[in-house]
Amino acid sequence: MSSLFAQAPAGLWALIAPVRGRIGVAISLAIGSATTTVLALAGIATLIQRLLLADASLADVGVRGLAVAIALAISVFCRAWAFRLSHLAAFDLEALLRTELTQHLAQVPLGFAITTGSGAIKKVVQDDVKALHAFVADTTPLIGLALTTPILALVILLVADWQMTVASLAILPVGLICLSLATQDQAQRRQQYDEANEQINATVIEFVQGMQVVRLFDDGTSSFARYRSTLDTFTQTLKDWTAATEKPGRAGELMFGPLPVLLVVAVIGSYGVRQGDLTLPTLLLFLLLAPQINSAFKPILTLSLFINQSQASALRICKLLAEPILPLPSQPQRPKDASLQLQQVSFAYGDRLALDQISLDCSPGSVTALVGPSGAGKSTLARLIPRFWDVTEGAIRIGGVDIREMTEAELMSWVAFVFQETFLVHDTIRANICLGATDASEAQVVAAAQAAQAHDFILALPQGYDTVAGERGTSLSGGQRQRITLARALLQNRPIVILDEATAFADPENGVLIHRAISTLTRNKTVIIIAHRLTTIQSADQIVVLDQGQIVEQGQHPQLLAQQGLYAQLWSHHQRAQNWQLSAKVPHG
Repeated sequence: MSSLFAQAPAGLWALIAPVRGRIGVAISLAIGSATTTVLALAGIATLIQRLLLADASLADVGVRGLAVAIALAISVFCRAWAFRLSHLAAFDLEALLRTELTQHLAQVPLGFAITTGSGAIKKVVQDDVKALHAFVADTTPLIGLALTTPILALVILLVADWQMTVASLAILPVGLICLSLATQDQAQRRQQYDEANEQINATVIEFVQGMQVVRLFDDGTSSFARYRSTLDTFTQTLKDWTAATEKPGRAGELMFGPLPVLLVVAVIGSYGVRQGDLTLPTLLLFLLLAPQINSAFKPILTLSLFINQSQASALRICKLLAEPILPLPSQPQRPKDASLQLQQVSFAYGDRLALDQISLDCSPGSVTALVGPSGAGKSTLARLIPRFWDVTEGAIRIGGVDIREMTEAELMSWVAFVFQETFLVHDTIRANICLGATDASEAQVVAAAQAAQAHDFILALPQGYDTVAGERGTSLSGGQRQRITLARALLQNRPIVILDEATAFADPENGVLIHRAISTLTRNKTVIIIAHRLTTIQSADQIVVLDQGQIVEQGQHPQLLAQQGLYAQLWSHHQRAQNWQLSAKVPHG
């Protein structure tokens, strides 16, 4: 993978490398801001000291006051520019990361999105990148501020009075113990929280996409039990984390606030002034600077949490970027025809074997139907042809060429895939038909729509071909969406067509129109059809029966029925289902 992040080791600091220079400048400006702030506070103490002296000249007081004002002005200027630079760098990094992630996702196997899930991918591309944006924009300048302020203040106070400095720091161990209790098991709890949050993303997407089904068929008490369970798990994880850290966390927050150290300094310092061991200006210096030391530990620990959270996000981003891309052929080959051969093909999802030693020949222009019980491997076999994944063993050849020796563009120019579940982008009908063929003319688009039996209903829409389909095509019916996807496949006119039974959920009227469109689409093409309605594949040139990832029967419809095997059983079940009807009237309430 040739990218800005390819050669860097995995982790947070590797991912922010493209903007590291600007981050360094922002941290430097933050250090300058912290330095001038502490010096201004020290200057205020000396200014008050001069004002208390009877012989202090007006010019001396004025110069010291001007120096304090200049220091404060520089502090404000440096702080503002530090955050300006860090925020601009964060926006650039966000754009770079999202561009890199989307480009990488376009190169990984198509099946990666199926096995990973849209919720997990969304969390990385959106939420985790956003976490890195927040780290660069807000956290990096705070590193300079949080570290510089206590160190410089400590040096000044040690020079002023080391004994008083030690006394003012006495409260720190108590605060550190409290915060140590609050942050124990931090890594484990963060992992549990992230996992629960990832499940929330996945189930929210599932819940929204299935909303219409829930509203039509039940109140959600049974259909989305997983959704509620995931929400409960997330809530409980957050409650457990909060309960374990709340009391020590609040105690630590109190100890590192300004009030406790001010009380200690005021009591001990007042006693020292009365005893003559401490001057009033020195006490004032401690009152101004000692809280800066203690108060700095809270942002430092907060920064530590932010860094750990950002590191977890960075590791997930790096993991996605490390996902292997489909290997590209060094010497791409072009098929000689639309024949399709599977030679001893095996494929496994991790440790689970999905296909085992599948061999199949499909001559150009033939129709091959894949049938079998649920989970037999039909969809997996079909999706290996356009390289949703690469085979674990064996080879798939088009026109005598291993599909791994074809470029992605070449392979896609040979294979069209019509899914059972349609997908339309939030764009015009014309743009959805032209997806993958953006250079098509208006006449070609109309011809494809006519062949797909879609032209008439498109013209009846408010803006015709310029009507926006809506998100995922929600403004259209299921049958209309299916005909749009068939028009898309017709426009691309690819020699091999893979159909995941396009009429499985169509009503009778749409089913007839879709069948006509499919007949046009598959004319003189090599066709692989995943069959759910067995009556639609009786005339197929060959029917391949799969069970548990293996071919158990193969032949034409009459031959397979005569064998009285699995296909005959499936046919019998299908016929009984076709003859099913209500046997009694149900009274209306």
